[in-house]
Order: sequence, then C-alpha cells, then structure tokens
Amino acid sequence: MTPMVLLASAIAGIVLMLVLIIRFKLHPILTLLIVSMFVALFAGMPAAKIVPAIEAGMGKTLGHIAIIIALGAMIGKIVEISGGAQVLARDLIARFGDRRVPLALTLAGFLIGIPVFFEVGVIMVMPLLYGVSNVTRRSLMIFALPMCAAMLTVHSFLPPHPGPAAAAAQIGANMGRILAFGVPITLMVCGAGALIAQRMTRREFTYAPDIQAAVSGCEDGTFNALPEASTHALPSAEPPGFWLIVGLILLPIVLIMLGTMLSIFLPAASSYAGVAHLVGSPVTALLLDTLLAGYTLGLRRGWSFEQVSTVIGSAVPGVALVILIAGCGGVFGNILVESGIGHVISDILRTTGLPALALAFILSMILRAVQGSTTVALVTTAGILGPMISEMHANPNQLALLALAMGGGGLSVSHVNDAGFWIFTKLSGIDVADGLRTWTVLTTTLGVLGFLATCLLWPFVS
Repeated sequence: MTPMVLLASAIAGIVLMLVLIIRFKLHPILTLLIVSMFVALFAGMPAAKIVPAIEAGMGKTLGHIAIIIALGAMIGKIVEISGGAQVLARDLIARFGDRRVPLALTLAGFLIGIPVFFEVGVIMVMPLLYGVSNVTRRSLMIFALPMCAAMLTVHSFLPPHPGPAAAAAQIGANMGRILAFGVPITLMVCGAGALIAQRMTRREFTYAPDIQAAVSGCEDGTFNALPEASTHALPSAEPPGFWLIVGLILLPIVLIMLGTMLSIFLPAASSYAGVAHLVGSPVTALLLDTLLAGYTLGLRRGWSFEQVSTVIGSAVPGVALVILIAGCGGVFGNILVESGIGHVISDILRTTGLPALALAFILSMILRAVQGSTTVALVTTAGILGPMISEMHANPNQLALLALAMGGGGLSVSHVNDAGFWIFTKLSGIDVADGLRTWTVLTTTLGVLGFLATCLLWPFVS
C-alpha cells in the first residue's frame, strides 16, 4: 500500500471512531474493535493476519496493565468501605485549620485520587463537601472545585489509573520513572489548581434545589458516602488511623520508585538488582499493599476473611470494562503498527517540526476534546505515536515525560461529552454554563501546566 492510502486509512479510522462514539453512542470497546478491523482491511492487511494482530495487541497491553488496574481498584475499594477516605479528609481539614480548608481538601483529593477512580472518588467525597460547606457557611464550589480537580489530575497523570498505565505500556515507559516525575508534577498542578479555583469561586453560584437542601441538611458536617449494601454486613469499628491510610496510599508508590532507583545503581547481574526489580515492580508493590490493606483495614478491625474477600472482589466488576477499553486501545495501536500506518504517520508528524512532547500533548488533548474519555485519548495517542517514539530511541526518562505529556492532554477540555463533567456538575448542583466556565477552564489550564512542567524537565533528561 502507498503511504497516501495508509494515511487515508488512519484518518478514516479516527473519523469512524469519533462518529460511532459521539453520534451513535457506541461503547468504546465495540468502537475500538470495529475501527481496528476497518483500518486493517482498508490498509490492505491480509485477512489471515488481522485476528492474530488483534489478539497480540490485546495480550501485549493487558499483560502489562490488567493486574495493576485491578489491584489498584481493590486497594481503593478497601479504603472506601473502611471509611479511610473520610478519615483522611477530616484529619487534613483539622490539621490545616479553617482558613486553609480548600487547600486541605485539595491535598485530600490528591491522596484519595491515587487508589480511587475519579468517578468513585467524587461520589465518595461529595457528602463531606456538603457538610463542610454547611458548617463553614461558605459556597460549596469553594471546596468542590479544587478537590475534584485534584482527583481528575491524578487520574490523568499517575498509574495505576488505566489511561496512564496503558499509555506507559504501549510506549514502553517505566512506571517507576513516571511516578518519580509525575508525583511532584501532579502535586504542583494540584496546588496551582487550588489557587486558580480560589479566584474562580469568588462569585456567587446558583445551586440546584436538591443540592442546596443536601448542603443545608448536613448540620454537623457528618456524612455517609457508602452505599448501604456495601456496609450492612460489616462489623462496626473505630475509624482507621490517619497515618495508616496515608501509609497504605504511599507504600506502593515508594516501593515502585525505590525499585526503579535501585535498578539504576545496582549491577544488572547482581542478585540484589533482581530482588529490587521484583519488589519494586508495580504488580508486587500493589499486591503487597492490597494484602496489607486487607489486614489492617479489614481483619484487624473485625472483618472476617470472607468479608475482606467480598469487599476486594467487589472492586473487580467496576474496572473490568475499563481494563477491556485499555486492551482495545492496545489492539488499535498494534493494528497501526502491523499495517505500516504507524510508520507513515510518524514520518508525517516529524515533518511538522513539532517536538514529540508537543505532539503527545496536542494529539491527546484533541482526542480528549472530541470524544470525552481520558483513557481512550491516552491509549489512542500512544498507539498513533508509538512507532515515532520507538524510532526516536528515547531514554527511559524521556519516555516517562512523554507519557506525562499525554496525561496533560488527557486532563484538558473536560466538557459536555465527558461523563466526569456531568458527575461533577450534577453532584455540585451547578448548571452547564457554570460548569464550562469553571470545571472546563480549570481542567484545561491544569493540563497545560502539567505539559509545561514536562517541557521544563525535558532538557535536563535528554
């Protein structure tokens, strides 16, 4: 096939993907599979090679990320059901004082956002925000906007969230290095978000009547964000300790980063390097943390083995679709490579003169804006740019920054085609216009700031 036909195949495939998702509301799993087959046939791949290429793309991607996403969700579920997220937020508020409550909630959003998926996290923390708003007699948006933006920032930048994990797997970036660069970048972006949100929320907002009533009903700031079905069979116990929750959230991050650092300095043939690689791998770190969370938040607090197992197992159905979406993104990326489209696209993108870092950000932001899903935007961007990135012979630090630049694009432009936009606006009680003026503007600003941070670091890792 000529380069023009291969390029036309890619463009037609992306257009088809957008039409199926936006116009016909087809599920991303079906959309990505249909588009992958369409592109393969249009690009002239032999029919006998299409299914093996699909299976290889799925296996290669899920082999890296399926366990990581599932274990991360299990940790988040235990923290959620045990009441750990509430303890974390309440103690941070108490430690920071009344004047710094928005900053405390932003930090809580960052910490809660590491093990808990964005949509779940917003649902969990909203009753707390209602209570804080009522007790302080201040507008709900003062607290909700920076905290929820912090959770979305973590969701876009850091593994084990599915978008960053899948993008890292597709371009071969080391997750330890992503965390080493990504944690300080994400903290910086979240802090900037708190300052920007402070200016955005100086004016008055009109809230939906049911939300206004909910805020007024939280007389003492107490709340219960847990569904009755999740807690009715569990024994009552004292809330978990603040530092225990912080430790459980940070433990896998520390192990992964430590393993990465030790693997750099230890001789490759050393047995110690092998142990460091094992303990510092995301799978091992998250598995150890899951077991530790099951014991400290479950068994030690009176739960039975069966109850701990039930809580852990309840996390899997919620992430199964996300895992499959990430896998189907890997399918699309592998079809681009096997058909030769990826190399054609990489040649064309190089002629634009834009650095790979800028291309990673711009492409993921465009895909995020037009179809709504951060995960789909990141895995599609990684699939399209994968061949170009592999030909760059980028070092491990550059690969990590490329993955983070994609995360900046995936954070940006959350608007009416994004489920997260609707979850935030409906639960905070603001209308669509206010959501676009605040949530959309803030997420885009934070995405750009995250990208600029990767640009500042790029010269030092080249």
